[in-house]
Amino acid sequence: MTPSLALVLGFGLLLLGGELLVRGAVAAATRLGISPMIIGVTLVGFGTSTPELVTSIQAALDDVPGIAVGNVVGSNIANVLLILGLSAVITPIAVNPNAVRRDCWIVIVTAGVATAVLLGLGGIGWMVGLAFVAALALYVVWTYRLDQQDGASAELHANEAAQVPATGMALPFAFVTAAAGLGLTLLGAGWLVDGAVGIARSAGVSEGVIGLTIVAVGTSLPELTAAIVATLRGHSDVAFGNVVGSNIYNVLGILGLTGLISPLHLPPDITWVDLGLMVFVSAALLPVALSGLKISRREGGVFLALYAGYMGYLTL
Repeated sequence: MTPSLALVLGFGLLLLGGELLVRGAVAAATRLGISPMIIGVTLVGFGTSTPELVTSIQAALDDVPGIAVGNVVGSNIANVLLILGLSAVITPIAVNPNAVRRDCWIVIVTAGVATAVLLGLGGIGWMVGLAFVAALALYVVWTYRLDQQDGASAELHANEAAQVPATGMALPFAFVTAAAGLGLTLLGAGWLVDGAVGIARSAGVSEGVIGLTIVAVGTSLPELTAAIVATLRGHSDVAFGNVVGSNIYNVLGILGLTGLISPLHLPPDITWVDLGLMVFVSAALLPVALSGLKISRREGGVFLALYAGYMGYLTL
């Protein structure tokens, strides 16, 4: 199999597997009587980040840190500049003020901590990985408890769960669907990493650049699809919530779990520029969202222009 074919097939299996995993997991949770709010807080956020997770773990196990780290850093940048930018251009994104005050600060802090750890320690070992995973668990519990007291935030997470189709499937079929989705995602991640490495080596491009661009955008497609669908259905606040939640999961969950399984080293081709941009776009969410509690078409256009400029910088 050629690297290009492996890359394309890997992306396809990741997308199909991630979709089946989320549908099956949400359907099973619904059948078991779990509230839509809990489903939105946990399963939807974790599910859409599954392609990034399995890809980064596979890359770390294959000793390709450029793809493992670049996938997370590039995905967080793409989530804000590409996904929110494109969604806002389609229709201005309404923002839940409580989500801004609470979750945006966590996005900024987690991006800053990850940058400090990667630049200061040169990587993420099992101790830092364990701390990241523990922090994610605390965040989920804290979010759930706050949402119980805040009807608007609870409604936002319930709307996130409502965007997932096929929640009426029978429980056994839901479990089978979720298991099949996980299997396809794992298979797709292996092919994707093999294809990305092959393309990088044959084209003379660093693995870090491939991770920051092709792999990051490809594994972010579930978030992109979910955001656009939610926006077109009139739930643009869900698009914002998906991106914010995904960025928190990416740093604490993906870097954390990957560091636990296989120590991550910061590759030389991912620099302070890439990590600094991740922190910058995370911080940019706060003033942009608070300027009228929405992301306007103009602001979305600025996000897209910044992303195009960053892609140009990486490929020059």
